[in-house]
Amino acid sequence: MNSYNIMPTISTFFIVLSAVLVGVGWSLAIKRRLEEHQKVMFYAAVSATIFFIVYVSRTIFVGNTSWGGPDGLKPYYLVFLLFHIVLATVAAVFGITTLTLGYKKKFAKHRKWGKVTSMIWFVTAITGTMVYVLLYLMYPGGHTKPVIDAIFG
Repeated sequence: MNSYNIMPTISTFFIVLSAVLVGVGWSLAIKRRLEEHQKVMFYAAVSATIFFIVYVSRTIFVGNTSWGGPDGLKPYYLVFLLFHIVLATVAAVFGITTLTLGYKKKFAKHRKWGKVTSMIWFVTAITGTMVYVLLYLMYPGGHTKPVIDAIFG
């Protein structure tokens, strides 16, 4: 593994870890083990935050990876990527809302939001992992210019 692949690998690990922890936390909530649920969900949020920090750092300082696969697949990949980005944005907003409701002890709303948020988070983690597989394992792409270079030349 080279330095080009390490940050995407780390960020993908943390988003998958957060989804696994959300699954464990959901299971704990169903079993009414609420203190454990709260702890696990906290670590799921920490994991998602680490993902976000690594992802944004990479975007700013290294750049994003361009599509390296066949030209005929590029339009499908771009639609898939756009779907993932929109879903990830919605999941982040829903996640923050769900966590806030839980910490404010508004449990009825927290439960309703949590069910939807969890499902969106699982799909986001799966599609994010698929983007990683497409860009770094199946069709290694090229480098693009880091945002910091684009801004400051």
